[in-house]
Amino acid sequence: MEEKVTFDGKKVKVLGPTFEEGKPERPINWRQKMRSRDEMLAYLKTGERYWFSDEWFGSEKRKTKA
Repeated sequence: MEEKVTFDGKKVKVLGPTFEEGKPERPINWRQKMRSRDEMLAYLKTGERYWFSDEWFGSEKRKTKA
C-alpha cells in the first residue's frame, strides 16, 4: 500500500498497481461470459455505440449539463 495525500490534506493508504504485467497466455473468449444470444447482442450494441458514435463518449454521456 502507498500513502498519499488527499485534496484536503489528509493522509490515506491506497492500493498500488494490482495488475500482472505482460501479455495474456491465450485470448479470452468473451462469448463464454454471455448466457444468451440477447446478452451478446446487447453487449455488442453497447460497444458499437461507445466506439463508433458521433458523440464519442458513449456511456459516459451526462443526462444533464454541468
